[in-house]
Amino acid sequence: MAYIGRGTDKISNVEVLDNITFDGSSSYTLQKGGSNFTPSSANTLLLSIDGEVQAGNFTVSGSTIDFGTAVAGTSTCDFILHYGVGLITTPSDGSVTETKIGTGAVTSSKLASGAVPNQSAFKNIIINGDMSIAQRGTSATGLGNGDSGYYTCDRWQFNEGGSPSAEFTQTQSTDVPSGQGFATSLKMDCTTAQTSLGADEYMYLSQKFEGQNLQYLKKGTSNAESLTLSFWVKSNKTGTYICALRDADNTRWISKTYTISSSSTWEKKTVTFAGDTTGTLNNDNGTSLQAYFYFLAGSDRTSGTLATSWESFTAANIAVGQVNLSDSTSNEWYITGVQLEAGTSASDFEFLPVDVNLDRCLRYFAISARGAGSDTTICNGTMYTASEFYGVLEVGKKMRATPSMSAASGSDTYGVLGDASEDRISSVTIANITNEGVIKCRVNASCSKVQGQAAWLRFAVGADSNDVISADAEL
Repeated sequence: MAYIGRGTDKISNVEVLDNITFDGSSSYTLQKGGSNFTPSSANTLLLSIDGEVQAGNFTVSGSTIDFGTAVAGTSTCDFILHYGVGLITTPSDGSVTETKIGTGAVTSSKLASGAVPNQSAFKNIIINGDMSIAQRGTSATGLGNGDSGYYTCDRWQFNEGGSPSAEFTQTQSTDVPSGQGFATSLKMDCTTAQTSLGADEYMYLSQKFEGQNLQYLKKGTSNAESLTLSFWVKSNKTGTYICALRDADNTRWISKTYTISSSSTWEKKTVTFAGDTTGTLNNDNGTSLQAYFYFLAGSDRTSGTLATSWESFTAANIAVGQVNLSDSTSNEWYITGVQLEAGTSASDFEFLPVDVNLDRCLRYFAISARGAGSDTTICNGTMYTASEFYGVLEVGKKMRATPSMSAASGSDTYGVLGDASEDRISSVTIANITNEGVIKCRVNASCSKVQGQAAWLRFAVGADSNDVISADAEL
């Protein structure tokens, strides 16, 4: 075979071997420059006979090539090439780079389930996992017995049970893992210690999820999706902690441990919960699933065997091995970057624009008016009678359910202005709440004006930023 400018029989890692002269045999000796040649394997040879490239129809042993059947003496060997790297071989680990994969060459049908981390929009079931939204405030003190509720970071509920004497301060903190893109975390700081726990006592942080948002998990079927929980956590209290999922519709539970290994050091944790083939989730706006992060638990919840697989609720199996975060007032616990997603691997945290994140939170809780000193308008209205003001207040978009409304109260909190004067009042009444398109309600205030006169309601000098009118549709 002629080559233009040929000065060598080796080009890069390709070697040109001597053509074979066929004589009707099935086996022949491979040679290069008249000397016997042993290739790396049959996979490193490329040869053509009578204009057809041969593939998979020969074997190699040493320098002998065997075609399995006789090759006619009239056949012509067009070329034999030997490649230093196999033509058909399994690449070594880590050897295939992005540039070696053609655009569009890898399709979803070629990938095993879970091989590529979830990259879909709104993949994170958790809302406000970066702790960036805190409508209610940035700090709450004395959280302990009887204080279950929402305090700082939106959607995150503090829960307690029994009659614990331990108390914590919860804050939206700026202590975050370096270089990860987070600006805030949620901090629990023990302010009153309790070294010995009562059997029925516990504390945890949790978030609840609507069933209608979880149908794609296919829970209760043979195709139920696994869930992977990932988060950043930091505490000076090292040891074993419990995170868990509860199926509220079917009273089922699964718990997993994570370990804080290094004191006061941010660590990323990843925990996978197997899919549950028992019990479907309701397709409605009620609580179907709940995620838990335990701080402490008494023997009622730690005396059994940890429920590392889905099972019917058994209290003793919930928090086996959980450390007591309340055993010293030096203890503190931080968390951020919480993500719960379908699949068996954790993808990068899904950062959302602040308006999108806030909008998701407003489905469950919204503040329609906040006091900030005198002259903060709440709404316009009319004197329905000479002693009663009626105004219409819009809270915002439609919420998960018709919300419960609450309004601050206290001396000189509100003022009704009209007829060039202001009546100071301590409280208002909210009625006729609707949840169609936007939340609307009627604000009633007792005062003394002229019936039929236009007036407006505002926060007065007695109000501060802690005084709000809010709508609550939390699960």
